[in-house]
Amino acid sequence: MCGIAGWIDWDKDLNQQGRILAVMAETLSCRGPDAEGMWLSKSAGLAHRRLVVVDPEGGGQPMTRRRGERVYTVSYNGELYNTLELRRELESRGHTFLTRNSDTEVLLIAYVEWGTACVDRFNGIFAFAIWDEAGQRLFMARDRLGVKPLFYAHRGNSFIFGSELKALLAHPDISPEVDAEGLAEIIVMGPSRTPGQGIFRGISEVRPGQCLVYNRNGVHLRRYWNLESRPHDDGLEKTVATVRELLQDTVERQLVADVPVCCFLSGGLDSSAITAYAAGAFRRAGMDKIHTYSVDYVDNDKNFTPTRFQPNNDADWVKRVADFLGTIHHYIYVDTPELVEALKNAVKANDLPGMADVDSSLYLFCREIKKNATVALSGESADEVFGGYPWFREKDILNSETFPWIRMTSQKAGLYTPEVVEKIKPEEYVAGRYSEALAEVPRLPGEGSRENRIREMFYLNITRFMPTLLDRKDRMSMGVGLEVRVPFCDHRLVEYVWNIPWSMKTYGDMEKGILRRALVDVLPADVLERRKSPYPKTHNPSYLAAVRSWLLQILDDSTSPLLDLIDVNAVRDIATNGAPSFSPAWFGQLMGEAQLLAYLGQLDTWLREYKVVIV
Repeated sequence: MCGIAGWIDWDKDLNQQGRILAVMAETLSCRGPDAEGMWLSKSAGLAHRRLVVVDPEGGGQPMTRRRGERVYTVSYNGELYNTLELRRELESRGHTFLTRNSDTEVLLIAYVEWGTACVDRFNGIFAFAIWDEAGQRLFMARDRLGVKPLFYAHRGNSFIFGSELKALLAHPDISPEVDAEGLAEIIVMGPSRTPGQGIFRGISEVRPGQCLVYNRNGVHLRRYWNLESRPHDDGLEKTVATVRELLQDTVERQLVADVPVCCFLSGGLDSSAITAYAAGAFRRAGMDKIHTYSVDYVDNDKNFTPTRFQPNNDADWVKRVADFLGTIHHYIYVDTPELVEALKNAVKANDLPGMADVDSSLYLFCREIKKNATVALSGESADEVFGGYPWFREKDILNSETFPWIRMTSQKAGLYTPEVVEKIKPEEYVAGRYSEALAEVPRLPGEGSRENRIREMFYLNITRFMPTLLDRKDRMSMGVGLEVRVPFCDHRLVEYVWNIPWSMKTYGDMEKGILRRALVDVLPADVLERRKSPYPKTHNPSYLAAVRSWLLQILDDSTSPLLDLIDVNAVRDIATNGAPSFSPAWFGQLMGEAQLLAYLGQLDTWLREYKVVIV
């Protein structure tokens, strides 16, 4: 996994602009700590930071290959899980390869052979840019579910792109300006940024399943993949078998690496399933036991109180699964001081305020794992794909005309100045984004109203909420040079499960029932029956005390840029006296006051660190 950056310019001679590209690439050094490279021509420059995962000797980038008189150069971030099949097909078509097993070379030769249609053949996670020197054309694409990031900006005769916002902001033509729409994304949508929105004015994001061509005629975007609705004709047993086969196949494909591979393990259904298939593959290959990792908080056992959102702690379940599968398990514990301090690191890794301590703990967790491994597999996205969240079942939330994870919009608006509220019009903004999302839903003719609403909810989750969690996982892990793979995002699995009817998805009247049924011979019965428990949070009262203190310091600092946006008295009242009214869902789970205060603290950090200008 890596970081990519580039610049196309029809006016400047980019042979003389290597310094700027080097600065852009340097911002991505955490994504690629092992090597760097640059390729320049008159009109194009590509830069790369490499994290060595596959083919250490042969996979250096940018990589250039020739076909006749044409020269093609790629900068690529990702992993192809069908590299071997593609390579064999390309060899049968007369292509030769210079590397041992580099997926970068396979991706580039695939473009040489099939042009922009190459993306239809890829199974993997990717964001890449290929420059055709003879054709003076740039081709970029992002994987179907948006696991890997890709941003760009078009300025006159110049086109600038990179893996993260920070790379673009390092270019002298890009300013950290945020207009009303970007501000609304930060304040109203929170971490759930609208796909395609780059927050900073003039910066856009290549959406999941999109590709882009840039030439002298401008920017041309095309959606090469989308969910398709069709009747599901398979019976229960065939459906169960297909889910099992697809999941096992994708886990085993995603174990490919020339560096140590491990698994995240919470003891929940999703991570346990991934770990079970990975451990089985290790055994069959005669390899050492797989290493697994879990995260928890110092003194959480003393402060934990069960809720309907988090019914139990992970610790006992982690041990149950690790013992059952025979993994070498590592318990990572995070303490309050480092958790609070990492809130700022999380902003810098994400380039935006995010999910508060949920981000900072993941950052610290990944940092510890990186000491022993370079690749990890995670159970992320199973809840979006199989319907594991409470809002799939609770009628009042299911039937509310908004995103279920963006609630209490009017209450949150009360924390900001009247001028800001008038500028962004919070309730109108979220309603507009919601309507846009519903308009995209691929309907199934003849489907009943309840099934249709469930389909809408799945679409909202897969295309709006899941990207939030995938962004979080990518930025926090790549912020410390750890590659995290997400088997539940295999597009073949997602496409198949998308059309399984709700009555079958909830087999046995259980959340993700079809997945549980598919894992009957894989995991113990008690693990299969465990209720969903979200990513663990700290319950230590010292965390709330720390973020209260942090925010009060910000409120007392007359130089804080946050003060121009918020109703200082309203926020001070919450920081001083508490906020029982914010006990309901904040970012979709029971997070409450501490996360609200921490988010505002992250917002202040972002405004300062990025020298944000509100326009």
